[in-house]
Amino acid sequence: MVEEQKKGKGMSWKNRWIVGITGASGSIYGIRLIEELLRIGFQVHLVVTEAGWRVLKEELGWETIRRPAALERRFGDAIQNRSLIFYPNADIGASIASGSFRVQGMVIMPCSMGTLASISHGISDDLMTRAADVMLKENRKLLLVPRETPLHAIHLENMLKLSRLGVRMIPAMPAFYYKPQSMDEMVNFLVGKVLDNMDIDHDLYRRWGDEQNGPESPDHHRKN
Repeated sequence: MVEEQKKGKGMSWKNRWIVGITGASGSIYGIRLIEELLRIGFQVHLVVTEAGWRVLKEELGWETIRRPAALERRFGDAIQNRSLIFYPNADIGASIASGSFRVQGMVIMPCSMGTLASISHGISDDLMTRAADVMLKENRKLLLVPRETPLHAIHLENMLKLSRLGVRMIPAMPAFYYKPQSMDEMVNFLVGKVLDNMDIDHDLYRRWGDEQNGPESPDHHRKN
């Protein structure tokens, strides 16, 4: 059964998560989250906005003209065995656009202020915002990782509105108490914080008070 789940067969809805990547800076956060979910054995349903593809090209050097091929180069067998399922953002008839398709929840990482504003006002004119709207109406987990600075009053009001509806706001803010030594470690820290809020175990960063991997340890979290 475990092997089948890793191959995307016989996958329980409890092992399904939707991941969205928008045009905010920090697309590596979403990519690393997907990699970790696949490693653990979850099935990922992915949607990327047009601006999100632009950022993947600009920040990570992806060739985004042939998008399925770009994903296959990064995620290999996960595409073939349907552990990772990709939907065009214009496909408003996709399974994740319906509340009858059961998933644990959705993470938008990173989340642009435009996408956040659409969700907060109930505007669901593409697959990304429709899937998020479904999470709200079905009372499922919705986690947003906003990446913008500085923030003006409209940004903050939209975040507060969604937070009051139970949406988890996890801003892309680095931490330094665990003495990160690389960009990868800083990325893993944020991905780990998101996984914490998804109630998924991980070992991506050293937790405060962890005596086994204390501050003097040269290997204070798992490397990629």
